[in-house]
Amino acid sequence: MNIIVPATSANLGPGFDALGLSVSLYNEVSIQPAKFSSVSINGEGSENVNLKRNNLFISIFNEIFTELTGENENFRVVFDNKIPFSRGLGSSSAVIVGAIASAYVMAGFKADRQVVLNRALTYENHPDNITPATLGGFISAVVDSGRVYASKFEVDDSLKAVVVIPNVAMNTNQSRSVLPKNYTIKECVNNLSHAAFLTSCFCSKRYDLLKIACKDMMHEERRMSALDELFEVRKLAYENGALMSSLSGSGSSFLNIVYANDAQNFRNKLAGKFNKFRVEIFSFDNDGFQIIQS
Repeated sequence: MNIIVPATSANLGPGFDALGLSVSLYNEVSIQPAKFSSVSINGEGSENVNLKRNNLFISIFNEIFTELTGENENFRVVFDNKIPFSRGLGSSSAVIVGAIASAYVMAGFKADRQVVLNRALTYENHPDNITPATLGGFISAVVDSGRVYASKFEVDDSLKAVVVIPNVAMNTNQSRSVLPKNYTIKECVNNLSHAAFLTSCFCSKRYDLLKIACKDMMHEERRMSALDELFEVRKLAYENGALMSSLSGSGSSFLNIVYANDAQNFRNKLAGKFNKFRVEIFSFDNDGFQIIQS
């Protein structure tokens, strides 16, 4: 069997640890029964020898497969990784969701999305990346009593994501360490009101209001200060008609949402200015992970 899992962009400005969406950039994993266990990696991480020995996907897959079947079996696993590591595009969530869903399927069970989502929460304790990786689309999610509750809205085909991907990695734990332990009432109210408004904009397709809705006062600029060029990315994006421009997850990637007809010209403007960074156009993914039986 093969599984594909989309990249995700979390927070979306004010929706810290609560909002996210998925884009059409995928990791694909092929898993087949074999006489001996083996791991092959193509794409991202292919030069990292340690990933074959200490692989999070394999660890989670084996744990859940054994739990479900009581057996320890051998598999040939081939990774085709397209999602960059430590760039705020949900590479860890793609691994977690993919491993859980694959284990259920290879054990002879249905990969129920709610089950996968709740299991994923035990490996990543906030839902903003694991939920769009599982369900696709734009997601507003909360955790209550160890269960993820999510509302999903499909993102319109009239929109594209233009993502700036710097050649600088940002560690999520390090990125969180620059955030304050306490926030003012003003900061909290700003993010509560803007996250609610951002969700309503996606729900009602008022994409013209996304620029107002995505304003954050809790984390974004503190994290952006680790890479000054990100302030220039946002400035240039809005000067060239971006509907929304926000740090993707903890960074270093930057998500820009534009109308599809403007995407190529917009991408060219950003690529011309930031020629040391990757600048890619993606559609939005409304499906989440997909199982392909061979």
